[in-house]
Amino acid sequence: MTSLAETLSCLDGYDPSALHVDKAREAIRSCLVPIAETETVKVREALGRVLAEEIVPRINVPAHDNSAMDGYAVCFSDLKGEERVLSEVGTALAGRPFGGKVGPGECVRVMTGAVMPPGTDTVVIQEAVRAEDGKILIPKGQNAGQNVRSAGEDLKVGVPVLAPGKLLRPAELGLIASLGLAEVRVRRRLRVAFFSTGDELASVGAALKEGEVYDSNRYTLHGMLARLNVELTDFGVVRDDPGKLEIAFARSAAAADAVVTTGGVSVGEADFTKELMAKVGEVLFWKIAMRPGRPMAFGKIGHSFLFGLPGNPVAVMVTFYALVRDALLHLSGRTDDYAVPLLTAVSSVPIRKVPGRTEYQRGILFREGTEWKVRTTGQQGSGVLRSMSEANCLIVLEHSRGKVEAGEAVQVQLFEGLA
Repeated sequence: MTSLAETLSCLDGYDPSALHVDKAREAIRSCLVPIAETETVKVREALGRVLAEEIVPRINVPAHDNSAMDGYAVCFSDLKGEERVLSEVGTALAGRPFGGKVGPGECVRVMTGAVMPPGTDTVVIQEAVRAEDGKILIPKGQNAGQNVRSAGEDLKVGVPVLAPGKLLRPAELGLIASLGLAEVRVRRRLRVAFFSTGDELASVGAALKEGEVYDSNRYTLHGMLARLNVELTDFGVVRDDPGKLEIAFARSAAAADAVVTTGGVSVGEADFTKELMAKVGEVLFWKIAMRPGRPMAFGKIGHSFLFGLPGNPVAVMVTFYALVRDALLHLSGRTDDYAVPLLTAVSSVPIRKVPGRTEYQRGILFREGTEWKVRTTGQQGSGVLRSMSEANCLIVLEHSRGKVEAGEAVQVQLFEGLA
């Protein structure tokens, strides 16, 4: 079996000691194998799941030609392009069709959604006519087929409408239900395990000892992962003890398709994580040309993919959004376009930046007149988690870019939508 290192060594520009963000994404993607297992669920329970079958209509939607407006159903050939007086011979409601047939010189009162009566092909809106004693004056200027929705106009028998790999949103649930389907086949949920590492971490609610900090990273990770609609297992805090770490890696990899950890991937005396990752599986350690979030580990333990993130809180979030989010969605079986788009805004302030790395600065996007502008939140240290809370976007400064002057265009990535 080809190792991860051998697979990645074939990529152009692959350098684990100075890896560009785009190349890191490509490297990760080249190793991932999406989950294949599926299950059948009720349509009402399928929200946020990944479709595992092609949806091909067995009925037309709508099933019949029907009126798009309240008005009068007529035969266009009766009008002859002139003002005409027709006799009203009945009414058609949505779900209650007109039972007769419309002859020459006749029309039927129709409501929106009503099946078009036999012998009619055009609807004249009620506001355009004058009705008196069962006689309907139709003004000239009507168009053939106007205000009529044709059978199969929305969905047509035999024409595929949804492909496997599509995320099922409310609109897709409605579309599937409109075809009369009560159940749908989806990929099973991706299983993700996560834990934090470090002797300095204290549990929330406990009293802090000297040198300790509360384990905020695990809560941040939980929030980011939960938004991806994956099945989560929290393995808590694992101390800097080789035996405990080895057990944690083995247990989490056995329980999940992917494992996400924080801490232990940088150079340091107590960073046993790297050695243990390599012991229990194949793990590669990268120095990515990005800020924040330079150190990262990626690998495989058994059948589970491993993402080892830095320990600094902001670096955890930025690295997750830049590299891990899309990888997990790919593992989930998504084939639609799930990348969060970069938008353009004008920087209202100068921004310090040196070429040679991609920088993700916390920003506040705002509207000034007709123009969208962005400013930084101020201090950009990778331990300042408050800056992520204050921000509503990341300012993404490209690898080769230098200092940004006020008034220059920059790219931003909104937090809302980073599901």
